[in-house]
Amino acid sequence: MKKVYVITGSTSGIGKALVEYFSQDETNTVFAGYRSRRKLPQDVKNNIKYFYIDMRNDNSVKEAADFIKAQTDHVDTLINAAGGVAAGPIEKIGVDRLKEQFEINTFSHIEFCQNLIDVLENSKIINISSMASFGLFPFISPYCASKRALDIFFNAFAIENHKKIKVISVKPGVISTPIWGKSVEANFKYLEDCTDYEKELNYIKDNALKNTKKGLPVQKVVNAIKKIDRSNHPKPSYTVGTDAKFAQILSLLPQKLINKLVSFGMKMRMK
Repeated sequence: MKKVYVITGSTSGIGKALVEYFSQDETNTVFAGYRSRRKLPQDVKNNIKYFYIDMRNDNSVKEAADFIKAQTDHVDTLINAAGGVAAGPIEKIGVDRLKEQFEINTFSHIEFCQNLIDVLENSKIINISSMASFGLFPFISPYCASKRALDIFFNAFAIENHKKIKVISVKPGVISTPIWGKSVEANFKYLEDCTDYEKELNYIKDNALKNTKKGLPVQKVVNAIKKIDRSNHPKPSYTVGTDAKFAQILSLLPQKLINKLVSFGMKMRMK
């Protein structure tokens, strides 16, 4: 059956894998959002329509939605896969970076949904959240908070909307994607200035680089989204990976105990 998909963050990681999967059926139309033109493939299938979108720019988000609405009167599934990671200790991280983190991971997705609302009736919105939304991880708290906020806003939208739009949050654990290497590169100049936290931040940086290759395969997330897309009654939330499920269980403990366990875990790993 012919379906229309909109996928942001489509030139790397989870978003790229989803574009490749959904475009295999030539009856589907896949609108694929990108920010860096150099990452676009040389050979593009006829049923993939790439569109530019900068999640940091309101005008870009609106123009992307207008581009899609000019070519279709209905979107079956919107997948918000674009995102980034801001890292650093709270006492050092600039508020401007906090605002940008929420702009990229939270507010832009709300704005994109608002601008597409007329073509989303009876549709699914699948947000690529993270196990970080359970709020357990120090030194990437902006990322944790922005993903948690994404889940809260869209869960409210799922209850409020009158258009029978289903909202699903997918919370992967550590997945082998370029986001980890890109996050180290993007945060490097800020982390250099964090005196007194060198040991912790070196651990965070090294761990992020390991995750690029040692996390779960992207295909695990793709498989979960394939099932969600086919389901008439998907759950509001899915965790993918043993680490994500562990994080979910850990988040149910009293906060004082969580803090002790996380602190102890970091100390043991940094030895």
